[in-house]
Amino acid sequence: MNWEQLLSLKRYGDNFKRLRKEQDETRLGFEVDYDRIIFSTEFRGLQDKTQVVPLSKIDFVHTRLTHSLEVSVVGRSLGRKVGQLLLKKHPHLESVHGYKMNDFGAIVAAAALAHDIGNPPFGHSGEKAIGAYFKEGEGAAFKSFLTDKEYQDLCDFEGNANGFKILTESREGREGGLRLSYATLGAFMKYPKESLPKKPTNHIVDKKYGFFQSEKSMFEDVASELGLAKRDENNLNYQRHPLAFLVEAADDICYTIIDFEDGINLGLIQEEYALEYLIKLVKSSIRIENYNTLKTTEDRISYLRALAIGALIDEAANLFMKHEEAILAGKFETALLDVSQYKAQIKDIINISINNIYRSKEVINKEIAGYEILNQLLRSFGKMAYNYYEDNLSNYDNLLLSTLPETVKLGQESLYENLLAICLYVSKLSDTNAMLLHKKLQGQIL
Repeated sequence: MNWEQLLSLKRYGDNFKRLRKEQDETRLGFEVDYDRIIFSTEFRGLQDKTQVVPLSKIDFVHTRLTHSLEVSVVGRSLGRKVGQLLLKKHPHLESVHGYKMNDFGAIVAAAALAHDIGNPPFGHSGEKAIGAYFKEGEGAAFKSFLTDKEYQDLCDFEGNANGFKILTESREGREGGLRLSYATLGAFMKYPKESLPKKPTNHIVDKKYGFFQSEKSMFEDVASELGLAKRDENNLNYQRHPLAFLVEAADDICYTIIDFEDGINLGLIQEEYALEYLIKLVKSSIRIENYNTLKTTEDRISYLRALAIGALIDEAANLFMKHEEAILAGKFETALLDVSQYKAQIKDIINISINNIYRSKEVINKEIAGYEILNQLLRSFGKMAYNYYEDNLSNYDNLLLSTLPETVKLGQESLYENLLAICLYVSKLSDTNAMLLHKKLQGQIL
């Protein structure tokens, strides 16, 4: 893979080549990507979606929106730092093609901003709930109508693939979705493969999948334009865009440190215990005299959090440059922070978060509620989608159909497309709206 292709400014539908040296410096194409994402309805909907604690109404606990903004900020710094180093190593990218350090920051920031845009209500338990409906619930009855890959898309419903659909799906008046640059779409795709075969290797790319069968042709167009290297001749499975490693690192940094911070603020992790682990991570940069002047838990945690994020940004940038040639050759098979000198400290923090936050009674109880809510929504709307396909709508189905937004298009050509349209609709609901719709379906007058 080569940087000239990987930094493509092409957008869906372009019939001309966009050159970096011809860009308007006051409004670069990669910065337009960021604007289009942040003004999108789907991004705004993240303000009422779970990050750590489902349905939490506590002000200082992160939502998917605040998490995405923070990942974007970290990604921008990380991208700029790497961009500066790459331009020194490959000066022709600037002298011949006109790329600047900030271009790398803008690409990573935009992709990081969108990294959770496809997540359904109630966090990762929402993904599992949708998958469970098709794998073990009433949705399993649809298997015989679908190809193996279509059925796997639904059984392992994936927020990353759903995000790619949201960013690229055409509809009337909005061809190509948000029409982001292909460089940003490439950086967004952490798992540039289809749902089958499932986890064929331990390579980081094979951990999940990155697009539904409905976006197969769009994915192939992006992969071809960027020159992504194929990993499997028989299936759509490609090497990552190198900047996807930076998006992943920004996300890893934020959920490691900031979820931990949320756990402390919620009282799920004792401050003294937590500070000990954070100090281990920043012991080389902490200024004890400054730290000792801080009087509140919030100030102490904020100080250590800032140092920890800064240290991990520097570490991720250095690791990227150390392994850049292997990454371009498709020979780097793990996340950047998995080979970090701080790996042990990160693992300790994540283990504490798992035991004290993700497995806390409050979180588990609310995830159970999320499962039931989404299962009920899918039972009602999934049956309606099937009946629409069969041209056999009941009176109740017609009532449900009338509640759907105009953007949800059902037909009689493909049950897969109908079911995916319903999953997309449900995935876009906020936690609150999913609860309200569930109550409505139960016959509770709101």
